[in-house]
Amino acid sequence: MRQIVITADDFGFDEAVNEAVERGCREGVLRAASLMVSAPASADAVARARRLPQLRVGLHLTLVRGQPTLPPARIPHLVDSVGQFPDDLLKAAVRWFFLPAARRELALEVAAQFAAFHATGLVLDHVNVHNHLQFHPSVLSEIMRNLAGDGQVSVPVRVPREPLAQAGATAALLAPWVALLRWRLRRAGLRYNDWLLGVRDSGQINEQRLLDLLAALPSGAVEIHLHPAVERTAAVAAAMPGYANDAEFAALISPRVAARMAAAGLCPGGFRDLLPVPD
Repeated sequence: MRQIVITADDFGFDEAVNEAVERGCREGVLRAASLMVSAPASADAVARARRLPQLRVGLHLTLVRGQPTLPPARIPHLVDSVGQFPDDLLKAAVRWFFLPAARRELALEVAAQFAAFHATGLVLDHVNVHNHLQFHPSVLSEIMRNLAGDGQVSVPVRVPREPLAQAGATAALLAPWVALLRWRLRRAGLRYNDWLLGVRDSGQINEQRLLDLLAALPSGAVEIHLHPAVERTAAVAAAMPGYANDAEFAALISPRVAARMAAAGLCPGGFRDLLPVPD
């Protein structure tokens, strides 16, 4: 059977997200989730993950649009006046690149999030970054530094590469950055997926869209990422305006989706299943 990774991002953000992950794993085709270690419902997420040995859990590094792991006083160049990461991705990216103090604090915060994940006792399945900011050279450098320092160079890093036929102009614009990201990972001896589906359709992967993606899988190591929640709570709606999180959850537990995957010989798993550790 061909392995495929279907991942729920933002695990730990809200209990409605956590319940969608647990039920998606127990009742549907979900087998991977990316944990936000400093999010409000992270402890609840970890407790659920410990009850789900079949769930592969990775680290969803959060450096924008969220709260830090370190006290804000230790990372003043990364947070706003209320101690939260900023919503402005471009402004954050510019500060990380040009301000030495911001880069030093970025290194501290990334290390703190890796440490917080390891403290859960969960096995690290993969690493990715909120809003796909692994593209940023400073962020990627810290990811590689921490994986090497922890002796976990076999842990894959997500590459947000979507087929041109599915993403159109977006994929074309991102192509040079994707190529640079893959080159740096290869040079460092780190593993990564070939494709990530659902970037253009983020928050809109209902049952029919998931069926369509499954029917047109590219060759290679494929991940499909979603943002499910059993309901759109006030916190979920505020953080993800326009998303159909409940429809994405419904897609994960859809009997039609499960049947389509079985008929196609697709076995859901995590990155550790998709990209076995080399001998």
